[in-house]
Amino acid sequence: MDILPILATLRRHKVTATLLILQIALTCAIVCNAVFLITQRLHRMDMPSGVAEHELVHLRLADIGRRDDEKARTAEDLALLRQIPGVTEVASVNQVPFGNSSNNSGIKLDPKQSQSTLNMTTYFGENLAQAFGVQLVSGRMLQPDDYMDFDAVVHAAQAGDLKHLPSVIVITQALAERLWPGQSALGKQIYLGSEVPLRVVGVVRGLVRPSIWDDAMAQYTGILPVRVFDGNYILRTAPGERDRVLKAAIAALKKSDPHRVVIAQHIWDDMRSDFFRQDRAMAVLLVGVCIALLVVTALGIVGLGSFWVAQRRRQIGVRRALGATRANILHYFQTENFLLATIGIGLGMVLAYGINLFLMQHYELPRLPAIYFPVGAVALWLIGQVAVLGPALRAAAVPPVVATRSV
Repeated sequence: MDILPILATLRRHKVTATLLILQIALTCAIVCNAVFLITQRLHRMDMPSGVAEHELVHLRLADIGRRDDEKARTAEDLALLRQIPGVTEVASVNQVPFGNSSNNSGIKLDPKQSQSTLNMTTYFGENLAQAFGVQLVSGRMLQPDDYMDFDAVVHAAQAGDLKHLPSVIVITQALAERLWPGQSALGKQIYLGSEVPLRVVGVVRGLVRPSIWDDAMAQYTGILPVRVFDGNYILRTAPGERDRVLKAAIAALKKSDPHRVVIAQHIWDDMRSDFFRQDRAMAVLLVGVCIALLVVTALGIVGLGSFWVAQRRRQIGVRRALGATRANILHYFQTENFLLATIGIGLGMVLAYGINLFLMQHYELPRLPAIYFPVGAVALWLIGQVAVLGPALRAAAVPPVVATRSV
């Protein structure tokens, strides 16, 4: 029964009501999209790597000047690292997950294709899978007889000698499902470029790219049987031993050859944290924006409610004199706020959808799920009701006699 009087009152305050509706609409539109972006960032930061993150140490060294005995020195380094107490696996690798530097290749299912089917990251390094701790799903891991030295592979590739290039590969489950949906990948062939055939001998659960520009392709990776000798080492340790092992590894390698520089040393948790630093900062910024908008909107509702209570003291007094209870007055202001919030939320949902379309078109973001609309609406309704409660209680406390005397 309060609806018609409320509408009549709002028509006499069109500008004020419109400004509040627009404020609620803008808040609804921005908050819905911001919360969606926050969720996307948090989901990205929780991305599975496929490796034993809490057991890994990364160490990279560089020479002062060029040396010609990288292979022998790498073998010596690996032997030293295996002797460190607490080390369970060691590998020399070309790159590491979340390392920001990625070796990628276009692959084809048919060598006659004019364009690659997709792009994948290729990991090199003997014993790499065991050191990373990746989980085998089907088939087998790469064996020592599968491996070739990097220099020999480069020479064979330049000479067009396909017989002396790697012939097998281990790929991730995500890549296998993308290439052959619903089929077993074992025994299937892929082609690096147009000529090099690789037979899939194993599928691992996951192994994330070092650099991720598209989350949908983050697990499109393969492990090639190629040995590398560039001072990039992965150590897998016993739980709780990583800090001690890292210090011991650096000391052992520096003692072996003082003429080297340590250019990277990481506990794996720190690598992950550094990789997602910008995502974390963006999420914090968006949370701050949401809180600021909601607070400003709540303050706007409080201010408008207080203004209307002061302007309507006579109206409130008349209603109290005619028998309206405090509950009736309280309900009146809450209903009025609910109507304004509902109009603003409806307009805000349309605006939120438009903003999302813009972000989809220009920034390749996914479509805003419908669930964010009712969640945003409920949140703004609750904030509106809480914000108007103070002014509404003050209105309900106005004595009829004081209100009528203030005419």
